[in-house]
Amino acid sequence: MSAPATPRTAISPTTGASPAPRAVSRVDWRLRFALLSVVWGFSFLLIKVGTEAYAPFHVALGRVFFGALALMAVLLLRREPLPRGRRTWMHLTVAALLLNTAPFSLFSYAELTIPSSLAGICNATSPLWGMALSLVALSEDRPTRRRVAGLGLGFLGVLTVLGAWQGFAGIDAKGTALALLASLCYPIGWIYVRRTLASVPGSPVALTGSQLLLSTVQLLLVSAVFTTAPGAFPLWPTLSVIALGALGTGMALQMQYGLVAEVGPTTAQMVTYFIPVIATAAGVALLGESLHWNTPVGAAIVLVGAALTQARRR
Repeated sequence: MSAPATPRTAISPTTGASPAPRAVSRVDWRLRFALLSVVWGFSFLLIKVGTEAYAPFHVALGRVFFGALALMAVLLLRREPLPRGRRTWMHLTVAALLLNTAPFSLFSYAELTIPSSLAGICNATSPLWGMALSLVALSEDRPTRRRVAGLGLGFLGVLTVLGAWQGFAGIDAKGTALALLASLCYPIGWIYVRRTLASVPGSPVALTGSQLLLSTVQLLLVSAVFTTAPGAFPLWPTLSVIALGALGTGMALQMQYGLVAEVGPTTAQMVTYFIPVIATAAGVALLGESLHWNTPVGAAIVLVGAALTQARRR
């Protein structure tokens, strides 16, 4: 979902390192692309179900823990080492906070009061935040008329989703703000990673697995301070958290690395634009969330704006 410069970018989605060497997969990339879109789109539904029984920090903790387990299993099978160097681990600690601990917790808290479909649409604003921040933080990213127009169009789409002309009636302001803040964490994290970890040796899986391990430690500490241990483990919320971590975080990142290596980052990052569509459909069909005309219309405007912000000169 993290799902993910912009959320899922040319360099590795969570590390900034170069993608793994091109590999041949027996499964056609289009099928893997579709599966990745579904997995990340359903992540918001899984968060919603998880928060029905667990505290938001526990949902975030389970997500990074099971995601780390999945990536550690991949590293063991490949016999790849974890990154070395205290400086690298310090940067990974900050990256874990910005790209995992903070946004995963914020989305979990947001979905206590807003529909999973709205959370998925808020996630789609990450490219807009990323474009706005990169103009300030990255000197090589210069504004163009198309990108500035995309930024304005995207935020117009956000206002449409929220029903600004109705005074945001029926929208929980706090939950929506938390979801938008979560989406803002991603581009801040990408910029940090790009400046500090882009040249660090090691595979993207090793760096991201280490990052998730550090996020697990962070959320263990936060959960110990601000929450109490769960007294029960209901079946469906527990399975939702496990799936959210092992599939939506661990397996999904591994799949995206393969797509980047096979079809290139430009095609691979297009998965970002399918996530809110699937999140909305899942929320309406499986959770009975209401859907008004301005939600899909606004989401479409957001996605068009986000696509324009990613346009680069040839």
